[in-house]
Amino acid sequence: MSIEIKAPSFPESVADGTVATWHKQPGESCARDEHIVDIETDKVVLEVVAPADGVLKEILKGEGDIVLSDEVLAIFESGATATAAPAEKKAPAAASAASSEKERVQIKAPSFPESVADGTVAAWHKQPGEACSRDEHIVDIETDKVVLEVVAPADGVIADIIKAEGDTVLSDEVLANFIVGGTSTSTDSVAQASASNESTSDGDEDGVAGPAARKALAEAGMTATQVKGTGKGGRITKEDVEAAVTAKASASAAKPASAPVAPAAKKPVPAASPALGADGRIEKRVPMTRLRATIAKRLVEAQQTAAMLTTYNEVNMGPVMELRAKYKDLFAKTHNGTKLGFMSFFVKAATEALKRFPAVNASIDGNDMVYHGYQDIGVAVSTDRGLMVPVLRNTEAMGLADIESTIMDFALRGRDGKLGMDDMQGGTFTITNGGTFGSLMSTPIINPPQTAILGMHKIQDRPMAVNGQVVIQPMMYLALSYDHRMIDGKEAVQFLVTIKELLEDPARLLLEV
Repeated sequence: MSIEIKAPSFPESVADGTVATWHKQPGESCARDEHIVDIETDKVVLEVVAPADGVLKEILKGEGDIVLSDEVLAIFESGATATAAPAEKKAPAAASAASSEKERVQIKAPSFPESVADGTVAAWHKQPGEACSRDEHIVDIETDKVVLEVVAPADGVIADIIKAEGDTVLSDEVLANFIVGGTSTSTDSVAQASASNESTSDGDEDGVAGPAARKALAEAGMTATQVKGTGKGGRITKEDVEAAVTAKASASAAKPASAPVAPAAKKPVPAASPALGADGRIEKRVPMTRLRATIAKRLVEAQQTAAMLTTYNEVNMGPVMELRAKYKDLFAKTHNGTKLGFMSFFVKAATEALKRFPAVNASIDGNDMVYHGYQDIGVAVSTDRGLMVPVLRNTEAMGLADIESTIMDFALRGRDGKLGMDDMQGGTFTITNGGTFGSLMSTPIINPPQTAILGMHKIQDRPMAVNGQVVIQPMMYLALSYDHRMIDGKEAVQFLVTIKELLEDPARLLLEV
């Protein structure tokens, strides 16, 4: 059965496209979903695949032809097979291709969840020609939330890097080519292959630039070797050419400006550093990391969206400190070295308070209020890369030892940059502890779409009036920031008072009273 192979449906902003490359010729057999032709637009290169198993019968649009949305490109014969002669002719090539496929594999970016659009290549730990062991860490991919490690698929050598540091990558996009079974002695052969590829590219721009890009190169008087391609497989796009032209113009404009400076520099004074400001004082400008940019965006969004209010109270930490001092050694011995800290008491107290005040455990989704029948508490962890909030799941079912060991695991993995996206997804309430850095009081910002966050602070001895007497007690200020759209002031205050009462009488945590 004959089937028409059509160009993709272009969005309204794309008027037409150009047939860039045919990967199959008439008479060649194709497998279902096999890549057969590339259509280049002003923005992207689109792949067209075979609609079924069969043979490409006739090509209607040759390479370089302009095509409209859904225009017919070729005729495809479903279920047909290629003739014997071409099959025999291509047998050696197929065998060679199969052999090369066994030797080379593609290293791809991880599969990102729906909430993560893309990532950035943060650092390559291996360079082309360097030997890698199976599962060895070779590249970091930074997303809005975490840094993901990509490891070597087998023992071998990195052949070439497709995505350099700083490049943006999509889910499952190819980062590099890898030679399975290669050793560091393969460096020379890798270099020779690269040199061969470069010489081939010098003589044939068609392999790296599509028709639109070739036209732009010709108009600019440039060659493909002068432009770095950012398209799929290193393909040069029209935008790459325009960027190269702009960079070239900027460089040529800078040269005449700097020329007169050279004769005037007679004194043995070093050139001014780019990091110096106009008045000679040092300045340093660095781009935000994806994590820092995301933190900034979410915090500003929280302040602009939520009707945020903060209520304060103070708690006498004496009873918890006495209980901890009395049992910390036995606790560590019983629970395989897990140390008893303060955070587990706060998590348990918050869990009990959340059960009593469901609105504080809820979230806002548009015009809907979502009440959660479970308590997932995020614990803010400070790392070198910024603030992260991994989540303790189902804290109502966790004991103090479970909470402490999980928080310690979060802290260690956060320090090493190994927290995963699953660790930070969700959460119905958050606790942050500025007291570890000496903060006496603060106003924490809500972590959307949650409606409340509890701030812990420094424990400080203060004089307190107890039964008409002045007594020195270890006190901590507590701060609860909440979204007034969801939580009334009465509920917020009672919630914080409940936490205070449970901490000042820890036995109530066990009795759940």
